[in-house]
Amino acid sequence: MANTFKGGLHPFGGKELTQDMAPVELKPKGELVFPLKMHAGAPAVPVVKPGDTVLAGQLIAEAGSTVSANIHSSVSGKVKKIEMRPFPTGGKAQAIVIENDGEYTEVEYIKSDPEALSREELLEKIRSSGAIGMGGAGFPVDQKLSPHGWEDIKYLVINGAECEPYLTSDYRVMVDDGEKLISGIKIALKLLPNAAAVIGVEDNKPEAIKRLTALAAGEPKITVKAVKTKYPQGSDRTLTYATTGLKIKSTAHANEYGVVVSNVTSLYNVHEAVVEGRPLTRRIVTVSGDSITNPGNFRVYIGTAFSELLEAAGGTSQDPEKYINGGTMMGFAMYDLSAPITKTSASLLAFKKDEVSAVKRGPCIKCASCIGVCPMQLMPNKLAKLAEKGDAEEFEKLYGSYCIECGCCSYVCPARIPLKQSIKAMKAAVKAAKRRERR
Repeated sequence: MANTFKGGLHPFGGKELTQDMAPVELKPKGELVFPLKMHAGAPAVPVVKPGDTVLAGQLIAEAGSTVSANIHSSVSGKVKKIEMRPFPTGGKAQAIVIENDGEYTEVEYIKSDPEALSREELLEKIRSSGAIGMGGAGFPVDQKLSPHGWEDIKYLVINGAECEPYLTSDYRVMVDDGEKLISGIKIALKLLPNAAAVIGVEDNKPEAIKRLTALAAGEPKITVKAVKTKYPQGSDRTLTYATTGLKIKSTAHANEYGVVVSNVTSLYNVHEAVVEGRPLTRRIVTVSGDSITNPGNFRVYIGTAFSELLEAAGGTSQDPEKYINGGTMMGFAMYDLSAPITKTSASLLAFKKDEVSAVKRGPCIKCASCIGVCPMQLMPNKLAKLAEKGDAEEFEKLYGSYCIECGCCSYVCPARIPLKQSIKAMKAAVKAAKRRERR
């Protein structure tokens, strides 16, 4: 069985800067900001108002629809206002602002035995906790673990690849909280009773593979598979192929093949939600890059400003030309560090030089390097040209909307053409046009 996929590449990893550093708890100092849309689907709806006093773990905004997620305060304090605030991926978003009282007084959490709960009770606990996919998309976990035709799911593929350069937050979950991860996987298998779980971990993480293999030794439905270290190994389709041998067509959904894919941190949060009764209010964030004074991992309270996180890492050794929220391949350049850490914020990277902006674009030399590395076997060069022309019809015929925006094409292009950026913009335009047609 294959342990990798066709295409992909090997960017500089940078994980040695933080992989051996256990998370340090960072308690925020000032106000915390909770965007109402830090997940896929509809924005959450506030259930508090300015002047209200809240406790840590208290519900402050409830899911706005079926595909949405609850939001809980990570600190105790008073609601200052509900207003537009800077968002980590750009622009501004409606958010609840809470003044931290520094007491961290928590609500009473109700612990449970998963074996004593029904399927509906398990899903309700996960739903109530506000747990979402931590791999980036932010899809509600309760929805992911209860897909249409859940009885036919054969594989629960767990993403422990963490293929993005510099990021080590998932690695620390696997090494430091492996027991809770395995517990969360067992709960997920209770919801998907006909499935077997396989944890895909890149082979550059031997300690995580060793740790999880030992913990899963007595679990016949859980296996650990070492997959080749290659980007983007952690994408749903590539990881499914590497761990199960199943090829999922670009036009199909993993569920149609009897597969559910989930991130390791997401399943750690399932344990927290069901067994500990704790909502999702904290997460591990990696702070790294050649400009960071003391790179490391931090257990951060959701809503904390990125500026506080940077300060906790000792600031920068020199003024960086670029800050990135997320990894270097799929992350977002940041312009305002007052933006809050959200549920899907995996890292803060700071670099002395902005290498991307420094390069000059040249003409396409038709080398086909972009085609060779595309994990979806698309033709990025042609798709980018169609995007620049605004030819949505031909763009769709060549499956442009199925690009996973991994950035491999832009990375290898000798002409430094921003292929991914053009394709991404066209995807958004096509999606918007379809939405208008439906309306």
